[in-house]
Amino acid sequence: MMIVSACLAGFPCRYDGKARPCAQVVELVRAGKAIPVCPEQLGGLPTPRTSCEIRDGRVVDAEGYDRTEAFRRGARAVLRIAQTYGATEALLQSRSPSCGSGWIYDGSFTKTLTAGDGVTARLLKENGIQVTAL
Repeated sequence: MMIVSACLAGFPCRYDGKARPCAQVVELVRAGKAIPVCPEQLGGLPTPRTSCEIRDGRVVDAEGYDRTEAFRRGARAVLRIAQTYGATEALLQSRSPSCGSGWIYDGSFTKTLTAGDGVTARLLKENGIQVTAL
């Protein structure tokens, strides 16, 4: 069993209210081999929502509001789901402040990438779950 970003499974849960379906991920969910999750929704944020990026260790939205706690709450919920189902892998949305793995936006809202992990990706990795960003 694995965890996948719900937007990659075709659910319209991205910050802009859209999905970003990936055929591989959709098929894993259909086959019952993956559980779709949206950490930002699980953390209590609405869809659509103002875009967020990580700046100085905090998650802020484009209007300057600190959304760190919602992102942490969502990450903890995803970890609980992964542990409940024995998931050892996660396929997550790249560059996201939640799901990005290896590269995320730098907090300047200029589409500039920097090395780093999103809040959920980092927590999953810290708990032994292999994370791949698509």
